[in-house]
Amino acid sequence: MHIESDSELAPGLPEKDTPGWQYAVFSGVLGWVLDAFDFFVLVFLFDELSAKFHVDKSAIVWSLTLTLAMRPIGALFFGLLADRFGRKKPLIACVLYFSTVTVLSGFAPNYLFFLAMRALYGIGMGGYWGIGASYAMESAPRRLRGMLSGLMQGGYSAGYLCAAIGMQTVAPRFGWRAMFFIGALVAVLIVLVTLKAPESESWKLHRNPSLKTMFATMLRYKGIFGYMLLLMSVITCFSHGTQDLYPDFLKTLPWVAHATVIGMKAGLGIPVLYNIGAIAGSLCFGSLSEKIGRRYAVIAALLLCVCVMPAWAFGGTLLAVVAGSCIMQFGVQGAFGVIPAHLNELAPSAIRGLFPGFVYQLGVLISASTPGVESLIERHVGYPWALTSFVSCVIVALLLIFWFGPEKRGHDFRLADAPSTPVATKG
Repeated sequence: MHIESDSELAPGLPEKDTPGWQYAVFSGVLGWVLDAFDFFVLVFLFDELSAKFHVDKSAIVWSLTLTLAMRPIGALFFGLLADRFGRKKPLIACVLYFSTVTVLSGFAPNYLFFLAMRALYGIGMGGYWGIGASYAMESAPRRLRGMLSGLMQGGYSAGYLCAAIGMQTVAPRFGWRAMFFIGALVAVLIVLVTLKAPESESWKLHRNPSLKTMFATMLRYKGIFGYMLLLMSVITCFSHGTQDLYPDFLKTLPWVAHATVIGMKAGLGIPVLYNIGAIAGSLCFGSLSEKIGRRYAVIAALLLCVCVMPAWAFGGTLLAVVAGSCIMQFGVQGAFGVIPAHLNELAPSAIRGLFPGFVYQLGVLISASTPGVESLIERHVGYPWALTSFVSCVIVALLLIFWFGPEKRGHDFRLADAPSTPVATKG
């Protein structure tokens, strides 16, 4: 199994850090934190919004599905803008757009208006990752790309944590509507930082002159598009399969209702802890991927998840469940932490703003039925075996995908793509 490096592809190209690259990475990461915060705020407000709009709680839950369904549209729209006009301006436009829609959600006078705002928010949420990840990865020094990839993806868990903390600090003092407003202050900060950041040098070198050539490029690389779509569909099943129903699983454990963790009820404290573990895993395996390769780092994270699965699903004590869930999310998001770098290195240079983000969001859409599938299995075999059987199948699929899949670790984004194939390596 041979892995080519950029020294083999183009010897003699020294790395030179882009002045101000830190601003570009900061804006990309912070924007993804804000995007996740604005999304996860909703999961803490089901009861309040149900009472406010006089609808069943299921109607509020359905708005989450609508948000997710709109994400590929946003990835396509803002990705095209990013490849046509550069990373900076579309990133600023996307942040201002989804922050404005989030604020309007807080002012919603009725359920239909609220539903429309959450659908529009989904466009911004889907659009941001592609721009932010490509901007951060293209601007980051190659020697730090793996670690910063983990930092970028860890922003999703950080946004969830911030939403949980905000519900315990901001909401009790200023009311639940304030949760839809406070992110606007962060959006202003992101805009100011992005204005100071340099434009992507890779985009300047490989920019496409028209929409026609962008779509032609995507068609030319349909093989790697199919591979990346398969990868993202399965790995998002992995993430959702270990996260979405786990809080509900915790409620079924008889001792959870009376236990406390870090001063909180166990049902809330355990998710806080395993989200901290998720952030640590993203950084750890993202950094590790710079040394052993993207694929091997993901495989290591997956094997860690296999080892801890008994404690995660069958742990009979508080200590076992806390340790199992934290280590599980350390591995799950450790695998995901490699994704921003891995997808951007595989993507065609001329449409890097569009390609990874569109694939990512299509994968999210395809995997959206994961909670429903697990719930169906749970009715027949119970939660522990439902979670274990589903996640085990997904891990086996991911091991095969990454073992036999391509890798371009350390790819120099200044280089032109090979004319025949975008894949520099194969397993």
